[in-house]
Amino acid sequence: QVQLVESGGGSVQPGGSLRLSCAASGSIFSINDMGWYRQDPGKQRELVATVNSGGNTNYADSVKGRFTISRDNVKNTVYLQMNSLKPEDTAVYYCNLVVRLRINGYLLNNWGQGIQVTVSS
Repeated sequence: QVQLVESGGGSVQPGGSLRLSCAASGSIFSINDMGWYRQDPGKQRELVATVNSGGNTNYADSVKGRFTISRDNVKNTVYLQMNSLKPEDTAVYYCNLVVRLRINGYLLNNWGQGIQVTVSS
């Protein structure tokens, strides 16, 4: 009913930048919260940043001042601009969107497939 496509990951040197995108398509009436999470092998998935429908943002302490989350409600897309990247930012990044379905009005929690970000010299 809802498909998420992530893009923008890759490898970068410490201090570099990447921009992740997550575009949603399908039976979408509206999107409530949008967020990015990340996970290292053997560790729990952790919140990176969220933005709600009002544009209010929330960041993990470890990324404050370096990462910026934003959303485009016309394109049903959430972005994560990552600057001053550090090796400890290396992880698989997942987008998460809470979507109200057009077909029945239900709220559905959706996860992207995950995209690798590697920060290494």
